Amino acid sequence: MSAAMQGPQPPFRGTGGGPGAPAPPPWVPKTELGRRVASDEYTTMSQALASGLPLREPQIVDKLLPNLHDEVLDVNMVQRMTDSGRRFKFAVTVVVGNGDGFVGLGRAKGREVGPTIRRAIDRAKLEIVEVLRGCGSWECGCGRAHTVPFLAVGRSGSVVVSFKPAPQGVGLAVGAVAKPVLRFAGITDAWGFTQGHTKTTVNYAQAAYQALVALSQLKVPAEDSQRLKVVRGPVGVSILPPKEEGAGRPMRGGRGRGRGPGGRPPGRGGPGGGRGPPSGGRPGPAGGRR
Repeated sequence: MSAAMQGPQPPFRGTGGGPGAPAPPPWVPKTELGRRVASDEYTTMSQALASGLPLREPQIVDKLLPNLHDEVLDVNMVQRMTDSGRRFKFAVTVVVGNGDGFVGLGRAKGREVGPTIRRAIDRAKLEIVEVLRGCGSWECGCGRAHTVPFLAVGRSGSVVVSFKPAPQGVGLAVGAVAKPVLRFAGITDAWGFTQGHTKTTVNYAQAAYQALVALSQLKVPAEDSQRLKVVRGPVGVSILPPKEEGAGRPMRGGRGRGRGPGGRPPGRGGPGGGRGPPSGGRPGPAGGRR
């Protein structure tokens, strides 16, 4: 198949891509916000979000936030039986953030894991928000923006997540799913309380993200903002380590893990597909029973 029939290929964001990999095609903005960002009218992500224009192109985030990190929170494999055989599909949930006030959550479905992860990352970039941070705990008076300034509540399905301000040094006293969401937003200390079926990873992650979205939509008076040292957006210091070129993507497992080729769990049956003898019986002599 010729290159003209294949069309432009999307940039690969995985761990490969050596020196001989083709360069991505130049970005041609298609929206008003994209044209303003391409012409350097908006030079920061805060200006782009404050403009009120819809964010429809992930290349905008790539240009304004070049040090964006991403992590796969959940990979769920679903299979259905058809006349032609088993059909597999993957649902991927990804969180992105720069560790300094910006975080986004995206979810995508597809038949292959790699393209689905890239699609989820692009959707997470389109859902990026500017998070409020401060020093809201009465036990702390450091004056640094290290925790949430107020109580933040988010809900998704049956899961309700509440984040409360914590003093410096407590760390992220939250669940394993909510930790990367808060860490990517630049929050280092927080108390977390949950209700509902938190084993549902997708609802847990979406509830934690919705809590930060609700926090970003608050309008804080000037006196409270000065007293709690509230900061909206970046402060110039990221809590995440520098992103290395070619490094692997952190990935949390999902319900599709631990399966062998063809979607069959490993350890079921012998090489020929049959089962071994029962564990409690002993083989009798040849040609008869005991």
